Amino acid sequence: MTCHCQPHQSSPYMPFSPKKKKKEKKSQKIDSLEGGLLVCFVMEQDLVETEKRRKREINIDPSLQWSQWQLLDSILPTGGFAHSFGLEAAIQARLVSGPDDLQTFVIHLLENTGSLLLPFVYSATMNPTLDNWQKLDRILDATLSNEVGRKASVSQGSSLMRVAASVFTELPSLKSMRDVCIGSGVVSFHHAPVFGMICGLLGMDSGTSQRAYIFMTMRDVISAATRLNLVGPLGAAVLQHRVAYVAESMVKKWMDRSVEDACQTAPLLDTIQGCHTYLFSRLFCS
Repeated sequence: MTCHCQPHQSSPYMPFSPKKKKKEKKSQKIDSLEGGLLVCFVMEQDLVETEKRRKREINIDPSLQWSQWQLLDSILPTGGFAHSFGLEAAIQARLVSGPDDLQTFVIHLLENTGSLLLPFVYSATMNPTLDNWQKLDRILDATLSNEVGRKASVSQGSSLMRVAASVFTELPSLKSMRDVCIGSGVVSFHHAPVFGMICGLLGMDSGTSQRAYIFMTMRDVISAATRLNLVGPLGAAVLQHRVAYVAESMVKKWMDRSVEDACQTAPLLDTIQGCHTYLFSRLFCS
């Protein structure tokens, strides 16, 4: 008997054939292999960058690193905690009355510091010589129109130069530069150029010196807020950590600029700080 059955044809509604399953598995293996190779490549690049950073760190004298850390230590008697950066006047003017207002004030202060003072820190770090420092000091003295802020800058800069010349004895040039300029009226010892010059002499790179300057400003103004009873010690630590991410964006925005680009971004804060001398009772010098 003859069979008239038609050969079996695959229906579109039937499951995938074993051949297609094998192809899919093979494709998945290829994708997995490519992903693994990509991860290995990224890890290799990270290791290369880490090795470069490690080599740069090896070239830095370890004793200078201790000095760099001491420069940022709050125990260094530079007089930074005697200033509130206009916060005390802002509180009495009712511009700042709580933690939320404080955070806004700190953010505007950091941006104003970045736009106005980071160019002087950068220039002094890149060229920490006597001539360049004197030039930057004269430019900044002419730039600062706020008398209270100008006096605060001179007071902090003079203290920093005096302390650094006494503490960092491995840098005899600091003492000689201070001896040449003190009492001569050639320089006013403004804080930003002095800080940048010391960072450059201590072997600190420009990016670190500019971040350090913003960090010190943030630390000092938040410390002033705790003494003005705006925030407690724990709240101050939380606020500092929260604002740190904003501070980093400020540094990236204003870093590595020439002094010709220095400018004010928050003139109201500058005006408020100028009113500090008119306060009936005050805790801070500025």
